[in-house]
Amino acid sequence: MTRNKWRILTLPLVFFFVSTAFGQREDAGNYDYDREMLFGLNKNTNGGLIGGLFFKLGTRIDDSQFSFFSVELANVKNPKEVRYNTVLGNSYVFGKSNYLYTIRPQYGREIILFKKAPNQGVQVSALAGVGPSIGLIAPYYIEYAVNRLETVREPYNPEVHQSRLNILGTGRLFEGLGESELAIGANFKAALNFEFGVFRSNVTGVELGYQLEGFTKEIPLIVTTENRQVFQSAYFTFYYGFRK
Repeated sequence: MTRNKWRILTLPLVFFFVSTAFGQREDAGNYDYDREMLFGLNKNTNGGLIGGLFFKLGTRIDDSQFSFFSVELANVKNPKEVRYNTVLGNSYVFGKSNYLYTIRPQYGREIILFKKAPNQGVQVSALAGVGPSIGLIAPYYIEYAVNRLETVREPYNPEVHQSRLNILGTGRLFEGLGESELAIGANFKAALNFEFGVFRSNVTGVELGYQLEGFTKEIPLIVTTENRQVFQSAYFTFYYGFRK
């Protein structure tokens, strides 16, 4: 999805939630809480259908400010990846040599911009977080037809697997994870958080933001394009959780 399409999708959401929050601001009542625990699914411009899993613990500092610790597990893709279908109906990414799985622990601060009224309205907050990145570079396995009678599953090698017609699909889920190389880096995010839960003890919402991540070395994801050390993306996270 291009950046322009992301803007078209996200800007109306931002305007809707902010306008709703303005409408509820004068009616805001006592909706205080000291801790929150959230779980979510992430979608971003460097990920697939589901870009990652999200967990967050927040603690109150004062009436409008929270500190939080979060962990995200994500699968980072190169934006130039193109998926092809095989003669068997499977799919694969031609030229892809590795997966990048990243673990992102973060510490950050969240400031409530507009509080919600009890059991109604939208709460809007701004947040920023930073932390280390632990990357796992796992080989991308494919199923390859050596001849008409023999197939093998092995890491993609551009010198060996030159014919797209002989590629029958990808390997098994998480195949090659045990052969991963480690990559160390750091990450930063800034976002707006829109919470619209209707119960005092439960919370549902969406986080819209920008993610920047860099590693100490280039990550070889696709052999046909330039490798990167730095990845940036727009993202949104749908979450559900508990407060007390």
